[in-house]
Amino acid sequence: MRRLLIALLLIMLFSPSAQAETYRITGKATFADRSPVMLDYVYVQCIPGDFACYQFRGAQSITDTYGYYSIVIDLTEEEDELDILLNLRGENFTHTIDIQAHRDSPNNQMTQDIQLEQNPPPSGVFFGFGCFIVLFTLVFVSVLMRTGRMLSTKQGRMEFMGMKQARMLECPTCKEMVAQHELVMHLIVEHDMEAFEAGELAGKVMRRTWSEEE
Repeated sequence: MRRLLIALLLIMLFSPSAQAETYRITGKATFADRSPVMLDYVYVQCIPGDFACYQFRGAQSITDTYGYYSIVIDLTEEEDELDILLNLRGENFTHTIDIQAHRDSPNNQMTQDIQLEQNPPPSGVFFGFGCFIVLFTLVFVSVLMRTGRMLSTKQGRMEFMGMKQARMLECPTCKEMVAQHELVMHLIVEHDMEAFEAGELAGKVMRRTWSEEE
């Protein structure tokens, strides 16, 4: 019995054990024009049907303002030479796990830069500025057309120069059309009315005009 226990202990001591170790992938992500991919996620994905990779699926890292990312996963010797996919903005990039190269690297990390085939999306600032330019152009054209129509008539040209045509009112006595500011004088001179009476009658005519406008 003692010999059996000793044999089991020796087997446990000297048998190789699978011990997980940290594996780091770093690099810089850029667009097709080599501008950095800022503040976007790099995900670990798997080749369809590769079940050995599924334990790493979903590991992620967000790029910084310069486009650099760093993904850390834990693996064992069994995952050596396993292919995983680095996914960024819908594009996949294959990375083959190389444990020995990772151990031999100066900083214990594997470097894999990512360059997308797509160009960067239009900036929100430039998009907003473009909308402002379009809106300003439409308003400017509208004002220009209205001004052109105004200047095409004599009355419009007078209004453009600040000389608005006086409102014409009908004299309640002779039915003649008289400028609003001349109605009181017309009633006094042409119809021999007293100033108070002429003012009161002119006021009634003006109030009637205001009521019609409302």
